Amino acid sequence: MFCHVTKWFRRIYGDSISQHDFHCLLTPATHSSLLARRRSEMMISRVRLVAMLFAILTPLWVVVDAFFLPWPLWGWISIQRVAVSIAFWILVKAYPHSSQIQDAYRALALLFCIPSLFFLSSNLTLSGYWVVEMTNNPAIVGYTFLPFVMLAGLSIFPLTFLEGILFAAPALVAQVLFIVFDLGTLMNNSGDRLATSWLLALISGVATLAGMSQLHLMRQLNRQASHDPLTQCFNRASGEELLTIHFHISLRHQRPMSLVFIDLDHFKSVNDQYGHEAGDLVLRQAATRLREAIRTEDMLIRWGGEEFLILAPDTPIEGALHLVKRLRERGFGLRPDGSPITASIGIAERSLDDSKEVHALVELADHRMYLAKKGGRDTYVYES
Repeated sequence: MFCHVTKWFRRIYGDSISQHDFHCLLTPATHSSLLARRRSEMMISRVRLVAMLFAILTPLWVVVDAFFLPWPLWGWISIQRVAVSIAFWILVKAYPHSSQIQDAYRALALLFCIPSLFFLSSNLTLSGYWVVEMTNNPAIVGYTFLPFVMLAGLSIFPLTFLEGILFAAPALVAQVLFIVFDLGTLMNNSGDRLATSWLLALISGVATLAGMSQLHLMRQLNRQASHDPLTQCFNRASGEELLTIHFHISLRHQRPMSLVFIDLDHFKSVNDQYGHEAGDLVLRQAATRLREAIRTEDMLIRWGGEEFLILAPDTPIEGALHLVKRLRERGFGLRPDGSPITASIGIAERSLDDSKEVHALVELADHRMYLAKKGGRDTYVYES
C-alpha cells in the first residue's frame, strides 16, 4: 500500500522524490531543524500578510451590507466586522517574529480562528432575520463564500498532508454540525448544504496538495542552499546555524550535546599524487560512510576541505564515544592505491566540558582533533 502511494506521489512531484521526501510531505516529524526554522519564518510572514489584507477588506463590505440589508441588521453585522478587523490588526502588529514551528502553528490557528468566529456569529445573526425575500440577496450570497475563502487560503502555506487536514478539519466539522443539528445557516435547502459540504471537502483536498507542493519546492531550494554539492552534507554556513540552534536548546533544557570533529589523514597527498578528481572521490566515499553510520537525528557537516563535523543532539560523551568507535570500525573508505582512509578525531560534549558558547565548543573539538594528529593520527581524543 505504501509503495503504491509513493508511486502516486512520484507521478505528481517527479521520480526524484525519495521515501524520506515522501515522509516529509506527509508529516513534519522528520523535518530537519533547519527546514522547520525556514518554514516557521515563512508561515508567520504569510499569516501577517493575509491578516493585513483581511483587516483592510473586512470593514469595506459594510457598504454592501448597508445597501442590501435592512436596518438594524446591517448595523449588528458592521459591529462584528469592525471587531474582526481589529483582531486582524492585532495579529499583524502584536504577533512576534519567531523561528519556532509551534509559534507558526499558533499564528495560523489564530488566522483561521478569527474568520471562523465571524462566520459563526454572522450566520446566526443573519439566520435570526431570515425571510424568503432575502434568499437571493447579494450580501447573503457573499457570506456563504467565507468558508471557501478560508480553506482555499491554506494553499499559500507550505504544509504537510497531516497539517493541511488538521487545519481544514474545524471548518469541515462546523459545516457537518450545521447540517446534523440544523443550526443557523444561510441555506435552507438540504441539497445545497450537502453540495456545499462536498465542495468544501474538495477545496480542502486541493489546498492541501497545493501546500504540499509548496513544501516540496521549499525543501528542494533549502537543500540546494544548505548542502555541499560534492558530499551532500550540510555546508558550513548551514552547519553553523544548526550548531547555534541545538546549542541553545541544549543549554536551555540542560541536555547533553556532542560534537565529533573529523579530519581525514594525509588527504593532501591524495590530491598531490592522484589529482583533484581522485580527492573528490575520496571525500564522497568518506561522507557516504559517515552518513551511513550516524543516527537519523545526527547532522553531518562538511566544515571545510577534508574536515567533517558531526552534531549529535541529546548525546552524552558515552554515546559520542560509541559513535566514534562505530565510525572507525566501518572505516572511511579507500585511497586510490587501495589503502584504507584513516582519520583524526576530536570529541567535545557541552555539559561535560561546561561550554557556555557554541564557538568555544567547536574550537575545543577542533583542538582535540589536532591533539589526535599530534598523537600519531588514526585515533581520537575526548579529553585535554
